[in-house]
Amino acid sequence: MWKLILGFIVFAAAALFMLSKGGNVDMGGEKHGIETHEPAPGAASAASH
Repeated sequence: MWKLILGFIVFAAAALFMLSKGGNVDMGGEKHGIETHEPAPGAASAASH
């Protein structure tokens, strides 16, 4: 059991290290602002009718 816990801790530490060294990684969650994606294709076709 202690080996499983130790393995998880090592894996989590390695993952956090790689994410922090990876550069532009945003861990902030969803963004709702101006920098959103283009509208869905269904919305564009509904507006043209």
